[in-house]
Amino acid sequence: MRLPIIISASLLLSVSLNLPVMSQSSIEIAQSPENNNLNSRRLKFNRNLWNQQNISNYRYTFSNGCFCIPDARGPVVIEVRNGQTTSITSVATGQPVDPQYFQKYSTIPKLFNLIQDAIARQASSLSVRYAPSLGYPTQIDIDYSSQIADEELYLTIENFEEIQ
Repeated sequence: MRLPIIISASLLLSVSLNLPVMSQSSIEIAQSPENNNLNSRRLKFNRNLWNQQNISNYRYTFSNGCFCIPDARGPVVIEVRNGQTTSITSVATGQPVDPQYFQKYSTIPKLFNLIQDAIARQASSLSVRYAPSLGYPTQIDIDYSSQIADEELYLTIENFEEIQ
């Protein structure tokens, strides 16, 4: 007779101890002002670091781990001259790809704008890694809404090089 009472009391106690955690949704935690403020400060610092380099001719390998058609994933090599995208080619074939799939990611400033947009829209999750010496983003993971499946972005920027 005591065993069911002990089990019931234990379950009730464990639930009540977890109540504060359970009552706060993951969206509220992820969208906390502290996280947005930190992401904003990191973005500002790294965008300024990038701008100080004054690099207008460069190339990088870009991959999009989205839930989208294979042509939009890459990896592709994006080349920029005088701040304008001049070519986007497939790593696998060396052939040009449809630039519309990579328009939002085709320069480093556009990648910074994408991060700024995620902060402004209070994405439920935002994780960004930056290159320590130049400031450009090397990994951008965005989940705009934890309530929606397959709208996440997982962007990778690799093999960055300044060109003449």
